[in-house]
Amino acid sequence: MTRPYRLAGLLAAALLAGCATPPEMRKPALNLPAAWTLEAPWREARPDDGAARGPWWQRFGDAELDALQQRALDNSPTLALAGARLAQAQAALDAALAARYPQLGLNLRGARQRISANRPLTNYRSENFSTVQNDAIAQLSVSYEADLFGRIASNIAGATASAEQSAIDLENARLLLTADVATAYFNLRTVDTELDVVARSVALQRRALELASDRHDLGAVSGLDVAQQQALLDSTLTQVDLLKRQRAQFEHALGTLTGAGAPGFLLASRVLPAQSPPVPTVPLGLPSDLLERRPDVAAAERAMAVANAQLGVANAAFYPSISLSAAGGVESRALPALFDAPSLLWSLGASLAQPLFDAGRIRANQAGAQAGYEATVAGYRRVVLTAMQEVEDGISGMATLERAHAQALRAGDSAARVLDLATARYEGGVASYLDLISAQQNLLTAQRQVAQLAGQRLLSSVFLIKALGGDFQRAAAGG
Repeated sequence: MTRPYRLAGLLAAALLAGCATPPEMRKPALNLPAAWTLEAPWREARPDDGAARGPWWQRFGDAELDALQQRALDNSPTLALAGARLAQAQAALDAALAARYPQLGLNLRGARQRISANRPLTNYRSENFSTVQNDAIAQLSVSYEADLFGRIASNIAGATASAEQSAIDLENARLLLTADVATAYFNLRTVDTELDVVARSVALQRRALELASDRHDLGAVSGLDVAQQQALLDSTLTQVDLLKRQRAQFEHALGTLTGAGAPGFLLASRVLPAQSPPVPTVPLGLPSDLLERRPDVAAAERAMAVANAQLGVANAAFYPSISLSAAGGVESRALPALFDAPSLLWSLGASLAQPLFDAGRIRANQAGAQAGYEATVAGYRRVVLTAMQEVEDGISGMATLERAHAQALRAGDSAARVLDLATARYEGGVASYLDLISAQQNLLTAQRQVAQLAGQRLLSSVFLIKALGGDFQRAAAGG
């Protein structure tokens, strides 16, 4: 019995030797700027790695937006899809992890069979006989693949990175969803504000039309003044219809994003604040912090890890595959004697499979895996460069829009004073009606520009938060 024990010792030594690991992944070198190009009122924020990724939309202080965001998070099919993919990736990881352990199996079999007397002979000097007999087997088997060359470890590393990427994709889907909801909401509120401006202009122009009609009836002016004012009013009413169409599109988008569906979703009109809408202060941090904050950057990095693990699997294919097995049980043709000592059976074994010639298939697979890894490296660099561009665009856009909005407010006040003067001069008979129409048009343009810039400031703030990978709010004490 010394030989089986010696074989078992060799198998155990081979099992303990299975400690290969996948190839080490090195992140590509990135030429990141030392700081953002800041412009007042921006300032660099101190990084806070312990801060929690919070509901960034609450910084706008809009309860209606908060409610829409919650509905979207609860009902979005996009998030449900990302969540299902995460569950799928985690199940695949569990399956890959199972390969690290021995596989235990139980085989129970009972049969009564007749052996043919005409079966092929194993020896021409012996005769075959037809027999009818029972066969009962109870066997326990153990098998294990010794991962000497890292195939299983690479599979586990790839499954781990894939599960992490799916989790990051879920976070990215949540960020994109909430950003889309905020964008559609602020676009809708901007249109509401423009509709309010145009409605007030329509009321003003109707009063001007009544004034022109009264003066025409008195013979003070010609019918040209009435026709000009009517044309201006018709043009403004056309803008109302176009704005209502835009509003309906943003409302439909919100219905889809929140899971309610476009046909049955309605949102009451509400205008933005008259002066400057509240725009939250966004902590910028250093450019290198962006690599930790943006979900798409993290997902691109995990994609590199997946490709690197696949490269490890391709490299392991050049080496032998070693499997260890052991089995023990009982077999008997008579059921009462199944557990007698002569019925005992056992086996210990090892198998080695080494490809010798495959016409270059393994090397081609390795080349494909290497190219796939290089593709993910290029994708990672592209995502990082795009992220930095988006942050710089957001920073410069916010400062410019703040100044433009302040100037537009002053322009609107000036246009209102010009209209008052033009109206008084026309009523006094010292100005033409063309001056009055021009003043009305200028006021409408100025007020609509104020509304548009107010909305653009909010949209740019959302864009910047999205570009930075979401908002980081300091976690509450004890939270």
